[in-house]
Amino acid sequence: MPLFDTFGISGSGVTVYRKWMDAISDNIANLNTVTATSENAFQARYVVAQAVELSGGEGGVQVAGTALGNPEGRLVYEPDHPLADADGMVRYPDIDLASQMTQLMMAQRGYQANLSVVERAKAAYESALTLGRGA
Repeated sequence: MPLFDTFGISGSGVTVYRKWMDAISDNIANLNTVTATSENAFQARYVVAQAVELSGGEGGVQVAGTALGNPEGRLVYEPDHPLADADGMVRYPDIDLASQMTQLMMAQRGYQANLSVVERAKAAYESALTLGRGA
């Protein structure tokens, strides 16, 4: 493994976890977005990650794409809402706040773990450089 692959691999993990946290925060922000029953509900976004292996043996991870949640959402009876149909129904996204919070905690821990690897590798490389100075 080349000397600085640790930075590339952990850096790719940091990028994927950051994009995952961005998608989750977007989902949480739109949790209470109401649409008419004739329209699609806000679709939750889910990051799809993919392992990467380059020809030099270097690996990592990348965002392969984004999956979208159910456009039908869930129907809620709110007859006083301005977007309610004749039956008093409106459409909300089918997003579970507890699930999103759990995913957010997992993404934060992964982000922190990858940053920790970068910091420890940097400290190890700096220590190795000081060995040659006779300090």
